[in-house]
Amino acid sequence: MQVDVLNIQGKKTGRTVELPEAIFGIEPNTHVVYLAVKQYLAAQRQGTHKVKTRAEVKGASRKLHRQKGTGGSRKGNIRNPLYKGGGSIFGPKPHAYDIKLNRKVQALARVSALSAKAKENAIVVVEDIKMDAPKTKTFVGILDNLKVADKKSLFVMPDYNDNVYLSLQNVPSVLGLLNRELNTYDLVNSDVLVFTESAAKMFAELEAEVEA
Repeated sequence: MQVDVLNIQGKKTGRTVELPEAIFGIEPNTHVVYLAVKQYLAAQRQGTHKVKTRAEVKGASRKLHRQKGTGGSRKGNIRNPLYKGGGSIFGPKPHAYDIKLNRKVQALARVSALSAKAKENAIVVVEDIKMDAPKTKTFVGILDNLKVADKKSLFVMPDYNDNVYLSLQNVPSVLGLLNRELNTYDLVNSDVLVFTESAAKMFAELEAEVEA
């Protein structure tokens, strides 16, 4: 799959990047994408919810009155869950929500998400951006030239760049990630993928690993 490389003015540079068919040209497996997104969202949950049982709330442990002969119902102590201020029955307890997915399933989900973006023509490749200092206004201008300023964008770089990262982090519609940080949720959650030229070329090196 050949994609034109654009400059920061949004014009074609005459260069192209080959995106491997093994990564960007498969039939997306929507079920594994669902599983990967579910795993990601589940991992965001802290699982620290907790209620107090009758053994943990305040209150005397004496029996309120005798078992029989009062004409009323049988009662234990004031911490009974049926009373106001009593313990909770079957309430939530701290636990993890992690879901296990095999490594190959996770890889297939990422590739499926990338292929889905390719089918939607939602991939843009821009020449490597060099900035002398962090400047959000300059970065927004580049996005505007690429015609993606009004879309939720995932900006992918090969390596961390202080000036570029600091320029994009104040743009609400843009998320910056490195190639190795790509995950299915962020791919699905974006409208368009913007790769720098160097980041796009790295996928050719990954093709052999995916096929293996």
